[in-house]
Amino acid sequence: MNPADHRRILIVDDEPQITRVLRTSLTSHGYDLRVANDGETALEILKDWVPDLMITDLTMPNMDGLELCRRFRMKSKAPIIVLSVKGEERTKVQALDAGADDYVTKPFGMNELLARVRANLRRIPQVEPEATVIKEGAFRIDLDAHAVTVRGEEVKLTPKEFDLLVYFARHPGKVITHRNLLAAVWGANSTEQPEYVRVFIGQLRKKIEADVSSPSYILTEPWIGYRFDPEGKAQ
Repeated sequence: MNPADHRRILIVDDEPQITRVLRTSLTSHGYDLRVANDGETALEILKDWVPDLMITDLTMPNMDGLELCRRFRMKSKAPIIVLSVKGEERTKVQALDAGADDYVTKPFGMNELLARVRANLRRIPQVEPEATVIKEGAFRIDLDAHAVTVRGEEVKLTPKEFDLLVYFARHPGKVITHRNLLAAVWGANSTEQPEYVRVFIGQLRKKIEADVSSPSYILTEPWIGYRFDPEGKAQ
């Protein structure tokens, strides 16, 4: 059976050529699709059809993608992939802050988008509160003992470095903006102090990366934030 069978994807875009390409490619890979050309239509579809993932453009009539992300996130925890015009870094950040999980810039390669779809559908929901050990890729994190091993080797972290790694481990593969990271680890009042993130990311990388100059676990998304790859496959 195709692993994509029965996985539902909602596509929201007002460009017919984009939706046509997406419909053809995703359907051929076994996904069940619905298409909307604006945010309001998408919300109508959500009333009686629950997707496993949504792909949305940002610039659309009636309701833009940012507002759609906010409203969708109120109804569902399913992943959201945003399609963004290249260069609009600030808008990408706003979309991620609004609840999006990932983004793909236009123009995009279909293979890249399919890989992002698969990765987001595989993404494990945030660890349940009762869990005391997080196991992701090369990492084992014991929450009660505040102990971390990477590739089987114990790593000593400060309390804040530990909190930072735990947050990454609970969101593997997800693009995390500077603002979201600050709010989650340092508190809502720290969202305007990005230097906190840069300093602690640097310290954490020195302790977990084999090569700090070419990190494979904590990956930088320029102008946006970071992405955590617990397998360390990305180079």
